[in-house]
Amino acid sequence: MHTIDIFLLIISCLLITIIVLQESKEDAMQAFSGEKSDLFANRKQRGFEVWINYITAGLSIAFFVFAVLAAFFVDRFPV
Repeated sequence: MHTIDIFLLIISCLLITIIVLQESKEDAMQAFSGEKSDLFANRKQRGFEVWINYITAGLSIAFFVFAVLAAFFVDRFPV
């Protein structure tokens, strides 16, 4: 197992964890019934929600970069 694979594993676990921590923007009944509530549609994110979104975006970009690096470099430099 390469070092880049370990980084991918760690980043993917962190990404799953941070996505699970995010608050759902829809109620489960609305998701299944097709109803859409526009009451809080324009609500601005604050505090913890903003940081969760920044961390999610950063981890997603890092995962993409490491996945591309793993695809190109791991095959060329075997252990």
